[in-house]
Amino acid sequence: MNFRCAGIVDDSIVDGKGIRLAVFVQGCSHHCEGCHNPQSWDPKGGFITSTEYIITQYEKNPLLDGITLTGGEPFENCKPMIILARAIHEREGNVWAYSGYTYEELINKNPETVNLLKEIDYLVDGPFILKKKDLSLYFRGSSNQRVFKLKEGKIIGEESLRKSVT
Repeated sequence: MNFRCAGIVDDSIVDGKGIRLAVFVQGCSHHCEGCHNPQSWDPKGGFITSTEYIITQYEKNPLLDGITLTGGEPFENCKPMIILARAIHEREGNVWAYSGYTYEELINKNPETVNLLKEIDYLVDGPFILKKKDLSLYFRGSSNQRVFKLKEGKIIGEESLRKSVT
């Protein structure tokens, strides 16, 4: 299935635990002040790729622990993200997703969103808020954002993931 992509990063260590294939989805309606990917906002920008291509790229790297769906806003493009997440699980990888929506907004948004949540192992939720920017946090940019461990779309844990300051 084709979708618009802002970029793909192989061997990422900043987009979730372990070594990851980070897929930056094109299109985001949040437009957070201070966003580090404003080029991903335009839903007509980026380039067209396919879930098949992403899966092939994933399979080429045996060091990967999983995939990260980020952007842009992956929950504004659920169908291809569900395909990717399921394919990575079939290959015994884990799935992280970043969203400017909160978990509470996502579970009440629509059935497609709930179906994508069911395929996510870790969710980093909430908009980036420049006034709450915190460089001591792993895997998120502002202190309002949360990292949830999910199972079948339900929260089973929350992680603080702070860097130690010495």
